[in-house]
Amino acid sequence: MKNIRNFCIIAHIDHGKSTLADRLLDMTGSIEDRDKQDQVLDNMELERERGITIKSHAIQMDYEQDGKKYVLNLIDTPGHVDFSYEVSRSIAACEGALLIIDATQGIQAQTISNLYLAIDNDLEIIPVLNKMDLEAAMPEEVKDQIVDLLGCDREDIIEASGKTGYGVDRILEQIVLKVPPPKGDPDAPLEALIFDSVYNSYRGIVAYFRIMNGTIGKGDFVKFVATGKKYNADEIGVLKMKMEPHKSLSAGDVGYIISGIKTSKEVKVGDTITQVDNPCKSAIDGFENVKPMVFAGIYPVDADDYEDLRASIERLQLNDASLTFEPESSAALGFGFRCGFLGLLHMEIIQERLDREFDMDVITTVPNVSFKVVSNKGDIVEVHNPSGMPDQKYIDHIEEPYIHAQIISKSEYVGAIMNLCIDKRGILKNQVYIGTDRVEISFEMPLSEIVFDFYDKLKSISKGYASFDYYQTEFKPAKLIKLDILLNGETVDALSCLIHFDNAYSFGRRMCEKLKELIPRQQFDIAIQAAIGAKVIARETVKAVRKDVTAKCYGGDITRKRKLLEKQKKGKKRMRQVGNVEVPQSAFLAVLKLD
Repeated sequence: MKNIRNFCIIAHIDHGKSTLADRLLDMTGSIEDRDKQDQVLDNMELERERGITIKSHAIQMDYEQDGKKYVLNLIDTPGHVDFSYEVSRSIAACEGALLIIDATQGIQAQTISNLYLAIDNDLEIIPVLNKMDLEAAMPEEVKDQIVDLLGCDREDIIEASGKTGYGVDRILEQIVLKVPPPKGDPDAPLEALIFDSVYNSYRGIVAYFRIMNGTIGKGDFVKFVATGKKYNADEIGVLKMKMEPHKSLSAGDVGYIISGIKTSKEVKVGDTITQVDNPCKSAIDGFENVKPMVFAGIYPVDADDYEDLRASIERLQLNDASLTFEPESSAALGFGFRCGFLGLLHMEIIQERLDREFDMDVITTVPNVSFKVVSNKGDIVEVHNPSGMPDQKYIDHIEEPYIHAQIISKSEYVGAIMNLCIDKRGILKNQVYIGTDRVEISFEMPLSEIVFDFYDKLKSISKGYASFDYYQTEFKPAKLIKLDILLNGETVDALSCLIHFDNAYSFGRRMCEKLKELIPRQQFDIAIQAAIGAKVIARETVKAVRKDVTAKCYGGDITRKRKLLEKQKKGKKRMRQVGNVEVPQSAFLAVLKLD
């Protein structure tokens, strides 16, 4: 056990985690030449395309130093705030963390929040200054920031470059020297933490675990504590580039277990595995249910695919524990699911993955939060989507959830950030300077205002420096109204939304303009209207595609042309009564990007 080192890589998005992981695999010879490619651990097509890590990936490396052989278990984690849940699980399975900081960018928001996660779990932190080969690197300034943040010595900071491999040998030495070997007793009752799981269509569910205490052998009869289910361990092993079966694994090891589990509900990430005949006294603690920030409806394009969609979302949930869902129905779209996401990027990724991995065509509704509606009689109804809203005449008032938001940023962006928060109906609560050029601002603001584009705007005005954290506080009365979008007089309930009275007009106006660009032209005019109750507040028209019926009339009397145009007009009118307008998926998504 004293030769095992478990560590993860944490960093802000795009600071070079995956590239550095490639070099670590190269240096330890864990990867054959024919398998080499950039960001080798990002094995999802979507990750490679966008250049971001979505899933944390575990891999085992063998390393020799001073004649001793060491086993290094590396977990590469995502950097985007929407996937911070992935990071927290990986951290729970490790004793040390490489904190990667880009020498050209310095310390950024996610660096700090991931660092606090690691410190809360008592991890040994090794600071690495990456991208030293770039001309724009500012090592001295960034080192000052790291010393301020971590309180370490300047000599402890390792200069490295994931691209050229400079400094990687020193990183490996420091991992062996600084990261403590796992604590645990191989002879105690088995306690293993599940930190991830994937679905394999031939072998059922593969759960990845880290053993805290005890030993597990092939064929053991094991029990998952949270669900209470019992299984035989058909195969256990370690994660190299491919899975490598072993006879037994003991305390400190990271590995996988296959036991032919078919239903995804039976594997909960954060659950504890123990043996049936010698169980551990209690489950491993420190695991919490994740709180979704954004809710949206996901519906199959074809109503017959409802059951397939359910199966697909369940399998996705295996691989992404921060996704929550429950069934719901809508007048325009039929049956579907109300899903909870950590943010808009998370929502976009889930939608892409449903399309690519499960070949599901889905429609997503406008994202929103849940409100409390108090009726004239004093009854309280919880409303998750605008179509469940009672008529305006029965409503006394609506209450919306408020949050306490903490934003950490560089002091030069304070003015812009305050403007943004005040535009979003925020109330400034507190402002504290931490260090010379960093400031922490606390706001109280409605949750519904941060759902749309708050995070993206915050990132752009602070050049990616601001970090944002929040917790829900209470419900407060608000002047909210339901905004409907009508196409040819028919309400499209997937585009309806609850919005603050002051923002309704401009939002309706922008929405109509956007839909005009996106809805394809038909044989008849399409009227796009935004309405509050019976009052239309904005309108745009998509003009009809018309055949030139007067082409054959040259010269002669105008009445001949008039007669043909009147005839065409009647046909268009009849067409409009029977014609229906297909709203493309891009229109539902465009609502999110109204700027």
